[in-house]
Amino acid sequence: MVRRIFWMTVGAGAAVWAMNKANEATRRLTPDSLSGTAARGALQLGDAAKRFALEVRAGMAEREEQLRSDLGLDGTAVVEPPRRRLTLSQPSAGGTPTAGGGYRAISAAPGSPAAALPPSRTATPEIIASTPRQLEQRRGQHP
Repeated sequence: MVRRIFWMTVGAGAAVWAMNKANEATRRLTPDSLSGTAARGALQLGDAAKRFALEVRAGMAEREEQLRSDLGLDGTAVVEPPRRRLTLSQPSAGGTPTAGGGYRAISAAPGSPAAALPPSRTATPEIIASTPRQLEQRRGQHP
């Protein structure tokens, strides 16, 4: 008798378990449940794609910054300014500075000894005397 009660209880438990599994499967396979599952999957896929795009964008920005610093495009490179050649430019009106930044030069007359000399590269500083006494001292005349 105990055996029969035991197996009847096991059978009833198995039936309850099977009924619960069958009801769960029918709920999962309804159209509303299937559409909800698909929507959740699409949202998860969209979130994963968004995270991936943000990671790619951050990696691109990091690499671009690295390339800019390696190539000196971010302002850290030391670039020597172009050397300006001191050339005589076309005469300008009124003795004003020319486009080259200096004053126009007066060329020597053709055939004069100064025309054969190369132009000097260094400018000699001009001594300006503030009083006549200083001017005489600089000329070598001592009173």
